[in-house]
Amino acid sequence: MRLLICLLAPLLHGQVTAKVDLHAERLGTLSRQIWELAEVGYKEEKSSALLQAELRRAGFTVETGTGGIPTAFVATYGSGKPVIGLMAEYDALPGLSQEDSPKRAPRVANAPGHGCGHNLLGAGSVLAAIALKEQGFRGTLKVFGTPAEEGGGGKVYMIRAGAFADVDAVLAWHPGDANQASLRTTLANITAKFRFRGTAAHAAMNPEQGRSALDAAMLFNHAIDLLREHVPQETRMHYIVTQGGVAPNVVPDFAEVYVYARHPSMKVLDNVWSRIEKAAAGAALATETRQEMAIQSSVYNMLPNDGLAAMYDRHLRVLGGIQYGAEEKEFATKLRATLFAEPELALGSEAQIQPVANGAGTGSTDAADVSWVVPTSELSIATFAPGIPFHSWQSTACSGMSIGRKGMVLAAKVLALTAMDLYSDPKQLAAVRAAFDKRRAGFTYESRLPKDAKPPLNYRDTK
Repeated sequence: MRLLICLLAPLLHGQVTAKVDLHAERLGTLSRQIWELAEVGYKEEKSSALLQAELRRAGFTVETGTGGIPTAFVATYGSGKPVIGLMAEYDALPGLSQEDSPKRAPRVANAPGHGCGHNLLGAGSVLAAIALKEQGFRGTLKVFGTPAEEGGGGKVYMIRAGAFADVDAVLAWHPGDANQASLRTTLANITAKFRFRGTAAHAAMNPEQGRSALDAAMLFNHAIDLLREHVPQETRMHYIVTQGGVAPNVVPDFAEVYVYARHPSMKVLDNVWSRIEKAAAGAALATETRQEMAIQSSVYNMLPNDGLAAMYDRHLRVLGGIQYGAEEKEFATKLRATLFAEPELALGSEAQIQPVANGAGTGSTDAADVSWVVPTSELSIATFAPGIPFHSWQSTACSGMSIGRKGMVLAAKVLALTAMDLYSDPKQLAAVRAAFDKRRAGFTYESRLPKDAKPPLNYRDTK
């Protein structure tokens, strides 16, 4: 049987990749539609609906509202074991609206944009799912529509709802500027909005009657800045003031600070976060104001999977990288010229397959939480020109044009081929599970979100 599987694999792989190519243009158009919509976390009504409609037309059964999230869904095709999952994201980032141009040119001033390429991520996973459905397999395929990856923690609420309970492996990918499988972990994070409440007064006539919430917020921020010297060096802390008053001559009675803290270990992060909470309490005490904390999200560090990473890497090396045409090379060259520093990756590296990534990454994702409950691995594909950073107007530009769409098609092929291997060869699936059990080593996953927390559907609001 093992010999027969090996002999048939090249034929099956060729058929699957051909089916990806068959639907690539249509799903590329859909990715562009989502790029133009650019809906932020938990507000992705139209983007989610587009992906759901595509899956329904392909014969999937779609259930919506998973985990109490209106824009979440689970699409299912087939029956029985194994159950393989693909994850789709589709939320945009505030303030990154951009034309598909190598010059800074917002489509809509101060509007959101797909600076992390989630328009491609969602469409690419759906493209892989449609190719798999048409190819045929024994088992079940599920596509998880997961909203609000950018700080909203949508997958955590879907986990709590049991969405991943019967899944044997989850295949994921993410836009980037290089093609590589990964054994890299990510940063665990905790995020919250700290709200300070004081007493308003005329800032000139009777300032002694006021208690400034803004003073509390500024003191809190200063405490975080001082704390940076006294935390483990891998720690990252960032904040913005989302509200700080309405008029200079009115002592602000309300202020809000949105804080992120990250570290490669959740256990270490717990201690750092405790100190941040104490800083907020101290700021309120010093200014005679009141403070409250509203957790927005918390995600784990990624648990790598050796078996899935090896499968991704093998398929990438057979498929090869991405070939730019003359216009795409010109676009990439002009775009790279807008960066402040010389990119580490040379133009042309998009055609290469990089070594499997190791070590600790510098970003955070709620896909990491899924990796602690079911074997999961995330693949990186060059949808941005080499050297283009995440969360930038330059990456938004790439995500809306052919450079991004070429990467999306490559990602869909790797996902589909890996899924076919898992469906057809039980030994490969067993190896994936064994790698998961070894790395997890009896650890029990427990989210840092409060047990009664509800999805923060308005976390992007500033009022």
